[in-house]
Amino acid sequence: MISAALRRAVARAGAPGGILFTERQLYFELCRTLQPLCHAPRRLRFTVPAPIGYGRFQRTLSRWPGEVPGLLTAPRRPAPAPPPEVFEYGLPRVLVCQDRGIADMLLANGLHMESVCPVFAADDLPLDHRLRAALEAGTGRVYVLHDTGDTGAATIDAVTGWAEETPVVPLGLRPVHAAALHLPRAGRVAEVAAVNPARLLRTVHRLVREQYRARRSLPRLRRLAATGYLSWPAPESPHSATNQLLNSTGAS
Repeated sequence: MISAALRRAVARAGAPGGILFTERQLYFELCRTLQPLCHAPRRLRFTVPAPIGYGRFQRTLSRWPGEVPGLLTAPRRPAPAPPPEVFEYGLPRVLVCQDRGIADMLLANGLHMESVCPVFAADDLPLDHRLRAALEAGTGRVYVLHDTGDTGAATIDAVTGWAEETPVVPLGLRPVHAAALHLPRAGRVAEVAAVNPARLLRTVHRLVREQYRARRSLPRLRRLAATGYLSWPAPESPHSATNQLLNSTGAS
């Protein structure tokens, strides 16, 4: 039963068009496959305890014959150095992810190119000071993608410390997002990794570009839009203070 569910989860995690995903994202996709409550109507707000432990998932995954299609297995790489021209012109946006795996996944799927947004992980901080100068020249913003809970709040604080006068916009994940999407969770904290990979790519693109619709000129995002995935609820205001965006530090 678990092996069959894992095969379905692999297909769902990579849809549409061969999206690349992390092991943690695959785990939560398996949880979503096994737990019908994850597909409840969105008017009901709750998160769902993971129906399978991570150890059991890894044991099942280890029995997969050959390579798992779409699974990112390469060693974690450091953040790519921005091209020199970035420092010569104004930069509109930078994204910092709490989790290195999520940053790698976004980079592997080309979000930094499609959204014109350099992507880093929190453990890359402090970033090159020239990036901050380029953001200031371009009246840009630093966006933060984080889990719920104390570590997510600490990530926002760390980014704010580096950004100095540059505006910092926390994107979530907030508890209200997790509850609206009925995300599976391991423990009390809801993770960005629990968001379906296609939904995550589409939502992050929309939020960093402050758009409500995907740009139709981007082939990958056209495919994502065609699947009917919905974005998570937008924050009340992208310019709100951190304590307004994080209305709670735990998942429901």
